[in-house]
Amino acid sequence: MFTDSYFDKLILPKEVEEALRKSPCIAYAETKEELDEMVYGPTHTSRYDVTYQIEGRMVKEAEVIRCKNGAVVNFMEDYMRRRDPNCMAIGDNLPSDKPRFKDRYGYEFSTLRQATLDWLSEQSLVLLPFRAGDRIYGYDSLMVCPLNAAFFALGLADMQAFVSIKDIPHGYKPRSIIYVAPPFRHTHFEGKQVVVHNRSKDLHEVFAYNLYPGPSAKKGVFSILLDIGEQEGWVCCHASAAMLESPYELETVFMHEGASGGGKSEMLEEFRREEDSRLLIATHTVTGEKYYMTLRESCKIHPICDDMAVAYNKIQDPEAGKLSIMDAEDGWFLRMDGMNAYGNSPLYEKISIHPPRPLEFFNMDGVPGATCLIWEHVLESNGQPCSNPRVIIPRDMIENIVPDSEPQEVDVRSFGVRMPPSTAMSPNYGVMGMLQVVPQALAWLWRLVSPRGFKNPSIVGSDGLKGEGVGSYWPFATGRKVTQANLLLRQILGCPNTLNVLIPNQHIGAYHVGFMGEWLAREYLARVGGQVKAKHLTPARCPLFGYALLDMKLDGQFIRQTFLRPETQSKLGAEGYDQGAKILTDFFKQEISQFLTDDLDPLGRQIIECCLNDGTLEDYLALTPMKLLK
Repeated sequence: MFTDSYFDKLILPKEVEEALRKSPCIAYAETKEELDEMVYGPTHTSRYDVTYQIEGRMVKEAEVIRCKNGAVVNFMEDYMRRRDPNCMAIGDNLPSDKPRFKDRYGYEFSTLRQATLDWLSEQSLVLLPFRAGDRIYGYDSLMVCPLNAAFFALGLADMQAFVSIKDIPHGYKPRSIIYVAPPFRHTHFEGKQVVVHNRSKDLHEVFAYNLYPGPSAKKGVFSILLDIGEQEGWVCCHASAAMLESPYELETVFMHEGASGGGKSEMLEEFRREEDSRLLIATHTVTGEKYYMTLRESCKIHPICDDMAVAYNKIQDPEAGKLSIMDAEDGWFLRMDGMNAYGNSPLYEKISIHPPRPLEFFNMDGVPGATCLIWEHVLESNGQPCSNPRVIIPRDMIENIVPDSEPQEVDVRSFGVRMPPSTAMSPNYGVMGMLQVVPQALAWLWRLVSPRGFKNPSIVGSDGLKGEGVGSYWPFATGRKVTQANLLLRQILGCPNTLNVLIPNQHIGAYHVGFMGEWLAREYLARVGGQVKAKHLTPARCPLFGYALLDMKLDGQFIRQTFLRPETQSKLGAEGYDQGAKILTDFFKQEISQFLTDDLDPLGRQIIECCLNDGTLEDYLALTPMKLLK
């Protein structure tokens, strides 16, 4: 007779309970240390192979190496070392604009769902309760995983809030469940990563037919939160956030959104200084001339979140008129592709080399018993270092981080875009100034489109303009675009006291700036408390950019007009600017037309039609007035 007292605490769908009761062994982690040790297999070896019997042959999916500073996981195939952007399928019949499982594979997902449960019923398993979202307001959830892939459970526990099986109450009913069934990618999906979402009113199931945690343990949880938010009327933003403390102890909270490559990680980084401590603001792409600035003291950065910011309705204060957010994660899944030598990132080097407790690394060159170094990446089949090395850093290990016990009100909500070089001889859309202030209507439009932009390091062949979609989180959403568009519009309109800005990176007209423009814009706004007076603003030449700055001063030094209003650049000029602005405007018109459906918010329809009809800044302000200090 099944007498598992921990299992009896759970309230599960009948067919799930029946399947799991047949399992020959269910393991639980009463402590995080027990879970750390599970990843090395039953003999607690220094190198453990994750293998499965598939159609009469043994297939090795991954190996786990015990290093001094944690577990190093490496996959056998290059393909499994990164997220497949086309892996999502929808297994239910609820409203969705994403590919349906039945349409893609030709049969109902319910058949495969039962086959998956039958396979799990024959495996030794680990059951892990966790919180989807933050620890305080998040949602009770559960992961079901083969015991020999306990590293996957560890990654989920590190990214989300680990919950001891001892601490869950009787009657624990998960709002979401993640099932992990690695062999199915070989037996059913020709070796491809597939993640199927099966939604209902009170349960979101994620079936992960792969072992790389990106599409399921990471973005799968993002999908869960977006789905719950869609039902409850709130948004989980794709954003980083930080509280900036100025040299005069003025505190300003920033939330930075954007498609991949838009500068979310960089918003949490310090200025990168030259050897003499100067800031290299820009390099002219035609003349090679460099422009420097001396900034003795910069603002202190207190990180809030790295990638996912939940904006629950229950934490909003309508009287404040500002967006309130919390970190949706307990640990950050950080990519270390920019680390190629000691000294690249002292903060993360210190944490990862001497962590207070073991970490989990992916796609790193681990040696049993040695220290895993974040700049030593595993080599791929072409002999080159893997471009997606990762480490999960628990947020409580990050210096100066803002505690996750209370919501944070956002003073500045920025949106970042990668921009190409643009000159009169070779005009392109990289004509945005260093800092553009926009009304709510334009802030919403930019999020509907979410351009990936120029030479995105995360996307193959992304030189041209491509839209990542609503809020830049559309790749992870399971519902309808128009529903998310309406939610975003209501969210932005409900926060009139949060300043909305646009920030380019890589290029401003003819100048290469990298992320220096983002850091300078952040520094300036932090020193003025996130408020820009009307006397410093002028309507931008391109209406999509809202207002341009007439001047920007830091430590008594003025930023050159050529960076604030690119049309003043001699190598670009008004004509080159206008040609680049037209490229961008035409792209916006192409992308936003799809939202003109009967279900779109009436104000949203007016905003989109304003753009399609070449509206001016005054037209956008008439739709969503903006408060500016005099």
